[in-house]
Amino acid sequence: MEGIEKQGWILQNRTAAFWGRKVIRLLSLLFAVSVISFWLVEQSPIDPIQAYVGTDAMKVSPEQRLLIAEYWGLDKPPVERFLRWGSALLYGDLGTSMIHRIPVVEVIGERFMNSVALMGVSWLLSGVIGFVAGTVAAMNKDKWIDKLIQWYCYTLASTPTFWLGLLLLIVFAVWLGWFPVGLGVPAGVLAEDVTFADRVQHMILPALTLSVVGISNIALHTRQKLNEVLASDYVLFARARGESGFRLFWRHGLRNVALPAISLQFTSFSELFGGAVLAEQVFAYPGLGQATVEAGLRGDVPLLLGMVLCSSLFVFTGNAVADLIYRIVDPRLAAGGSR
Repeated sequence: MEGIEKQGWILQNRTAAFWGRKVIRLLSLLFAVSVISFWLVEQSPIDPIQAYVGTDAMKVSPEQRLLIAEYWGLDKPPVERFLRWGSALLYGDLGTSMIHRIPVVEVIGERFMNSVALMGVSWLLSGVIGFVAGTVAAMNKDKWIDKLIQWYCYTLASTPTFWLGLLLLIVFAVWLGWFPVGLGVPAGVLAEDVTFADRVQHMILPALTLSVVGISNIALHTRQKLNEVLASDYVLFARARGESGFRLFWRHGLRNVALPAISLQFTSFSELFGGAVLAEQVFAYPGLGQATVEAGLRGDVPLLLGMVLCSSLFVFTGNAVADLIYRIVDPRLAAGGSR
């Protein structure tokens, strides 16, 4: 009994240490990306005041420009502005967007659900289709369908997201007219009149773009892993007993390839968010990615830093979930306190 209690106590300590390291890494990551992003914006040739006044630049006098700079704190040294922003962040204040003239938290809240819906659908589609494609390829190794799936994966792995998005836009929106050209909702329609079907219709092409590009990694990984499983001794013994086809995969292959594939899918959050930025630009989809690009091009430092923190937290969450799944799949990681 004492041995079991001691072992449980050790496991709890290692679990606490695991999450403690994750929290420290998260805080370090958020600080680093904030500093780097702020420095990059400061080095940008974009004049935030010019971007703020827009087309009225010729009507704004030098005195008015000074007042605008003073209002937004742009007349202060960069270090002082960053420290003031960091101090406000400790109280949950991300500042006010210079572009939208509303708190950054509200901008993120408006765009967050759009991006989550887009990336969530794309993530599920790419994972399911990639897993099925990799399984089919491995079960038919060296046959025509295996070669076709490999060709498809290698081709899409080298295809830029924005190019594929433009291609789908031209074919299905312009030529065939099956889907709207862009935006997240129909143009000229009041918010209360927008239906769920309208939102889904506008999301199909961006989601299809992201999911098609994301299939390659999971399909190739699943194919390789399942080929290793099918070549193992216990599978050869199962074949000798007469097992084959789907039954063989269900009993001996599914568990060995499913969890690693899920873990790999969670680690792809960074690629998913990067692809979403490009897809949202192509389809003018109102998500976090489009807001991030807009903030960077127009020198909106509060909005850009808020988006950077949000995206970093999103990617970190995916990697943390992947690490957790690895610990569940391989208890030796938890016992050894690694990762």
